[in-house]
Amino acid sequence: MSEAKVRPGSVVVLGGGAAGMIAAWRAASLGKAVTLLEANGRLGVKIRISGGGKCNVTHAGSAKVLLEAFRKEQARFLRPAFHVFGSEDLRALLQRLGVDTYERENGRVFPQDRPGSAGEVVAALEQLLQRSGVQVRMGARVCGLIGVAPRLEAMVLEDGSWVRAESFVLATGGASYPETGTRGELLETLRGLGVPVNAWFPALAPVALMVPRPEWEGVALREGALQLRAGKKGKRLAEFAGDVVFTKNGISGPAALELSRDIEKARRSGAAWLGYELIASSEESLDAELLELQQGNPHLAVRTWLQKVLPARLSPFAMTTLALPSDQRMKDLPREARRALVALVKAFPLGEPRSVSLARGEVVSGGVSLKAIDPHTMALKGWDNVRICGELLDIDGPIGGYNLQAAFSTGYLAGGA
Repeated sequence: MSEAKVRPGSVVVLGGGAAGMIAAWRAASLGKAVTLLEANGRLGVKIRISGGGKCNVTHAGSAKVLLEAFRKEQARFLRPAFHVFGSEDLRALLQRLGVDTYERENGRVFPQDRPGSAGEVVAALEQLLQRSGVQVRMGARVCGLIGVAPRLEAMVLEDGSWVRAESFVLATGGASYPETGTRGELLETLRGLGVPVNAWFPALAPVALMVPRPEWEGVALREGALQLRAGKKGKRLAEFAGDVVFTKNGISGPAALELSRDIEKARRSGAAWLGYELIASSEESLDAELLELQQGNPHLAVRTWLQKVLPARLSPFAMTTLALPSDQRMKDLPREARRALVALVKAFPLGEPRSVSLARGEVVSGGVSLKAIDPHTMALKGWDNVRICGELLDIDGPIGGYNLQAAFSTGYLAGGA
């Protein structure tokens, strides 16, 4: 193909998600001629489905508060971005665009509750792009990158055409929810160019169980902690305080999502077992409580006591697991059965997990190594005209708006080229 002239100040942003839209707007606001390439037929597909369509856009608080939610190496990397364009900056921008937000008690920030509120966020960002003069090309899927360090020359589209620019911003996202068009394929392309990358790994995903309980679908375990062990009697590897909700295939809910990365890591290492701690008291204090009940309330049914901490639909399973009749009274509870009851309450058995789905995660772990990126500019080290932002980076914060804020913040810096 003949050499084409590159327009001075031209920027191509690849990816029309949270990071890409903010990067395109920021670059255009600085006088750049920006083209945004999006593989889908519309922008912000993952934003539209986030939070069940309600869109948890960010988490309230200072940069320090947000950074405390990330692992140390990720927090160090994100510090400049969160200080330059943080939660308050995002909310102020959305307000100027007509999208008011509010903070829930847990610090999560949402647009005002009404049908299609996530769509309103996308519409506001689209308005921002239009006002700033960004040229948007839909259905433009890139299948190759042309160039050798230190310069990227062009992007190759599926139709065989090339797109050239003076500089490029890569914001194609991770590998979760491929039906939204985010397939993660650019990671291998970058690896081929010598860019340090880490393979995609499941994170913030529901967990399937080897022995699922579809009859418990919709039942929740609350106010306790999900435990991960190296086998049923093995060492405790991790735990997370939060709710678990049973699904047809396994478990979901905040605790399951937060531990999914550790669960898959343990499973691949050869031993993983899950339990749910219903009561935080020590085994000794629980045993003493049961002894006191045997003396002070001897006719209390074990099943009645269990239902104070365990949903009623799970009680028959618990009684069967303990090998106790459904009408078992406290006064007749043998010592070994009492200890087994304590053990069950301390770790209600969920069992072995299956492989955690990469595609079903709210985000994924892995991506371009943070060591390869300048945290102050999102510039790819060793390349003069490439910046990378959003989920394509190896960043995976907890649920609660942290990951969307990371996308917006890194996109803002990347657009400052």
